[in-house]
Amino acid sequence: MLLTVDHVTRYRYSQPVRGVVQSHRLTPSSYDGQHIVNWDVTVTDGLRGGNFKDGAGDHVQAWTVQGPVSEIVVAVRGTVRTRDTTGILRRHKERVPPECYLQATPATQADEGLAALSDEAEMRSGSLAAAHRLAAAVADAIAYAPGTTHAATTGAEALALGMGVCQDHAHALIGAACHAGIPARYVSGYLHATSDGTMHEAAHAWAELYLPDMGWVGFDPANRCCPDERYIRLGSGLDAVDAAPIKGIARSPGNESLDVRVAVQQSEQ
Repeated sequence: MLLTVDHVTRYRYSQPVRGVVQSHRLTPSSYDGQHIVNWDVTVTDGLRGGNFKDGAGDHVQAWTVQGPVSEIVVAVRGTVRTRDTTGILRRHKERVPPECYLQATPATQADEGLAALSDEAEMRSGSLAAAHRLAAAVADAIAYAPGTTHAATTGAEALALGMGVCQDHAHALIGAACHAGIPARYVSGYLHATSDGTMHEAAHAWAELYLPDMGWVGFDPANRCCPDERYIRLGSGLDAVDAAPIKGIARSPGNESLDVRVAVQQSEQ
């Protein structure tokens, strides 16, 4: 599948800022499931800094904007050719050992509820079947309901509430997997939504679990599937904050507002 992405993030400041520094994970890596055809990231009045590929295989690019400035636009436009690998991350070059993803963060810390889901799915076996059972259990326990949670909601809190969004599904699945000793991580990316509404959230998130016999495998409880050719993988981390596509700081005592627009469309072959 050939997917085009148009992703615009607009920052507005209540008073001019003296400067902005950002770190981006906005360029997809190439592996068996996806290959970049063309890709461009621009920042209003931005100065491109250093860039590198980190230990997890993600592209990281630094940007600075000299002030005073009241608005900044980060624009991502590009095309990626994807194919279905049944969620398996093949030939993705990274150096970080899977065991590094056993550490919990406040967002992914397992409580009794997440531990119970893990135990019921027999996740300690590390099998693909158990991983599918656990992802399904998370999907059953947390109904997709935009606006019911916020950026700081933890996986355990979403489970107790019984509602959430893709971020909450991913955090809950990571916490339950790590409880069983299975490395798990948060993945940020894009999702092509079909016209009949069966898929949602063009800016999307899911989880990857490290299964001994298969390596990293993606699971998306929000859509009850493994990532396929409709997904573009941007980057990964311990949780949503760690895997954020844009991180930054603005030198200003004022307030910042954010507007995000993302469109993912299928292009002609």
